[in-house]
Amino acid sequence: MPIFKVNDLEVEIDEDGYILDPDSWSEDVARAFAVCDGIKELTDEHWKVIYYIRDYYKRFQVAPMISKLCKESGCNLKRIYELFPAGPAKGACKLAGLPKPLGCI
Repeated sequence: MPIFKVNDLEVEIDEDGYILDPDSWSEDVARAFAVCDGIKELTDEHWKVIYYIRDYYKRFQVAPMISKLCKESGCNLKRIYELFPAGPAKGACKLAGLPKPLGCI
């Protein structure tokens, strides 16, 4: 498996760049992924979405449905795409350190 390096940390990722072990995630990893996705800085609004996704995943072992993500984070879908241009799965879930969501192509 490929390795993504952040400072002194090495994180295993799949062929699409998703973390294989969500427990190996850190805010530094999220920041590094963000830069790779063209996001210069993660704002409080980014972190609110990222931590909501992480918490949901820890409780249910699956990424939240988009409608639930929007409702619970207070960001409509348009805003999610503004914050994470790659979208909820390829952007937000990836930065949150989740494995590639099921059904994500």
